[in-house]
Amino acid sequence: MKTFNVPTREEVGESNQQIFDNLKSQLGFVPNLYATMAYSDTALGNYLQLQQSKTSLSNKEKEVVNLVVSQGNNCTYCQSAHTAISKMNGFTDDQILELRSGKASFNEKFDALVKLASEINLNRGQVSESTLEKFFNAGYSKGTLVDVVVAIADKVVMNYLHNLTQVPVDFPIAQELDTVEA
Repeated sequence: MKTFNVPTREEVGESNQQIFDNLKSQLGFVPNLYATMAYSDTALGNYLQLQQSKTSLSNKEKEVVNLVVSQGNNCTYCQSAHTAISKMNGFTDDQILELRSGKASFNEKFDALVKLASEINLNRGQVSESTLEKFFNAGYSKGTLVDVVVAIADKVVMNYLHNLTQVPVDFPIAQELDTVEA
């Protein structure tokens, strides 16, 4: 497999250099997976627009989707990044592990969301009627359903990119689920 090094600021185009500068000022660093997107002159800017676009999902709900989709796609980078972000959004370690495992016994609404997002991701958009009904009964709307699909697409982009490039994870490594019950 071709090795993907993480490009430095000097190795990317001018528009991506500006994005790197913005990321460094906002986050304190340029995450490796964002930097890897800068191999393309347009992908990083396009992706950040998608990621930062308006949605009906709260920050916690976005993290529910990010965690379960990253788990389903076996993306260590995104599991790790979103474990850290989920903690910043108020989730506990136990809740994060439970979300990644596909349930949320601590919150009925999140449970409906995590089950829907997991089923959409793993079954390529096909979900059972009962999963969809539980989602709507939890108070979500048709508009939220659309926003969930967009959030899944957002995360799939990064999951696939990392799974293809295997650039180093620059977040604390998320605990593996199979070690939780051991």
